[in-house]
Amino acid sequence: MAKVFIDGSAGTTGLKIFDLIADRRDIELIRLPEELRKDAGARKEAINAADIVFLCLPDAAAVEAVSFIENKNTVVIDTSTAHRTNDAWEYGFPELGNRRERIAASKRIANPGCHASGFLALVEPIVRNGLIAPDTALSCFSLTGYSGGGKKMIADYEGEGRDVLLGAPRQYGIAQCHKHLPEMQKIGGLTTAPIFCPIVADYYCGMEVTVTLFKKDLKGSVQNIKDVYAAAYNSKILHYDEAADEGGFMAANSLAGRDDMQICVYGNDERILLVSRFDNLGKGASGSAIQNMNIVLGVDETTGLNV
Repeated sequence: MAKVFIDGSAGTTGLKIFDLIADRRDIELIRLPEELRKDAGARKEAINAADIVFLCLPDAAAVEAVSFIENKNTVVIDTSTAHRTNDAWEYGFPELGNRRERIAASKRIANPGCHASGFLALVEPIVRNGLIAPDTALSCFSLTGYSGGGKKMIADYEGEGRDVLLGAPRQYGIAQCHKHLPEMQKIGGLTTAPIFCPIVADYYCGMEVTVTLFKKDLKGSVQNIKDVYAAAYNSKILHYDEAADEGGFMAANSLAGRDDMQICVYGNDERILLVSRFDNLGKGASGSAIQNMNIVLGVDETTGLNV
């Protein structure tokens, strides 16, 4: 039985991970009393007693937690931004290339960002297969529910007397310095960071990421893109769907509460829309972390997940 510790279990991602594994019989959860949840000594002891540690912390706290590790067998799955472009860590998106085998053998796994997950699922395979050049100037917009902003944003959206501006979709990251951009560029195999426009809207969870592509930038056809997706994404967790719209609309919350991701291609032969839909707390965060843990444990990747 694997011993698992969630460092940062009171945050949105940590709570979701707890919900997904609390009833599993193959896992023993190491839990700290509330008064010791932020105690460095107690955390260090728990981290080194665990087979697998989930870090659900701000970046600086995640780096500190890693410094506590003395047990060479402890596997860390970090859900923060701190290690996603660190070459000493494995990027935890098993469906991209041959990462599944590397994740299984790794002691340090950086869980992907939510927006980045949707972007990379669309871009990485078509760069790797030569359908677009690494220096292609891409644009991406991403719709997300407010749960992705953590407890404070959830409180802002669900509180009484909230600001009227929260009733409309809000674009953010407008300085083009969003924290997911480094991993989007590096893991995507791009030499140029994309223009990235994230938008938070008045619904709890669900994400829809769209990458736009002109025919002039495509080395091949739209069918070639579909073929690549169909070959790469045919599992319960990540799947290409030929026609998944809702009568010409695409709702960003269509996979809310689930841990899988849907990949679609729309538009026409001249202007192409690459679309991924998933739950920002599922395949975009906690569900992805559990998938990575399952790979490390050598069990079915869907164990404990809602797919």
